Amino acid sequence: MTQSDQKKEEKAVSENKDPKSELKEKKEDIKKEENIEDKLKTVEEKLLRTMAEMENQRRRFEKEKQEAFEFGGFNFAAESLLLIDNIDRAIVSFKNDESLKNNKDLNKIIDGIEIVKKDLVSIFKKNGIEAIECIDKKFDPNFHQAMLEVENNTKVPGTVIQEIQKGYMMKDRLLRPSLVGITKKIEKKDEKTKTDEIKSEKNEEKK
Repeated sequence: MTQSDQKKEEKAVSENKDPKSELKEKKEDIKKEENIEDKLKTVEEKLLRTMAEMENQRRRFEKEKQEAFEFGGFNFAAESLLLIDNIDRAIVSFKNDESLKNNKDLNKIIDGIEIVKKDLVSIFKKNGIEAIECIDKKFDPNFHQAMLEVENNTKVPGTVIQEIQKGYMMKDRLLRPSLVGITKKIEKKDEKTKTDEIKSEKNEEKK
């Protein structure tokens, strides 16, 4: 059979094909193409998700590394605040000790302690540790811890007027809150209470 005869035969077979069979084959081809596209789309989505997760993980690692570098000594710094507390207590104790008031070397001792405190504060500042300024500031639970309330009508209620213990920050992180006393309004006694107090005083005088 010549090549020309073979082509004619293939053409005849093609022309004699059932139209339904051809349609079925076309549908199957389309379906295969759609399946391949769906698979490619799924693989692409998985790849994008994996890349996003890897990027998030990298960022978390960088953040943790940075925090470890900046705040690695956080607990040590918090413990070290006791040194300043004890130095302050020692200074107050020396100044209030009656038996030492006439000691000519008292001022030298206090000056020496003050120098140690100054050096310690300087070291703290170099490491981002600084005292919280709280006097005459509005009470803020993020930085202050109220220990007592003081009746006072000269300042806005909730103003810090007493510092019981200094608070400290380490960069932008709270190392220790300030223990403070805050103002509250003086409550006005009602007339009945005043009358009862006056009566009580008169009865005491009669006795």
